[in-house]
Amino acid sequence: MEGPRETQRLDRWLFFCRFFKTRGLAARLVQEGRVRIDGEATGKPHRGVAPGDTLTFPQGRRVRVVRVLSLPPRRGPAPEARACYEDLSPPPPPRPDHVPDAPRREEGGRPTGRDRRRMDRLRGEGPGGG
Repeated sequence: MEGPRETQRLDRWLFFCRFFKTRGLAARLVQEGRVRIDGEATGKPHRGVAPGDTLTFPQGRRVRVVRVLSLPPRRGPAPEARACYEDLSPPPPPRPDHVPDAPRREEGGRPTGRDRRRMDRLRGEGPGGG
């Protein structure tokens, strides 16, 4: 018979592995039901995670999928944190370097208010943009 598996609180693991700046942010995301453990939604920050579990959660504009490899004892440096998980997320789509067809001033310098409104319209922001 196997003994109990070693686990760590979900909010602590997310914080220790540097996915969130504070443990409170990690706990809030879990409480909102936005974190899945092995495909099952959970709303409890104290839920235990163990090596082998797969976590799915939003981070910024991406959805992260990570496999737990180990349980960190502390919030250490980034290389130490990266060794605790395997990132299974698809790579983010490439970001364009600039907005195409953006109005540019021939003389250089700061754009005028009119130029900024045009750029906002091209991006779909602001009045008349979308």
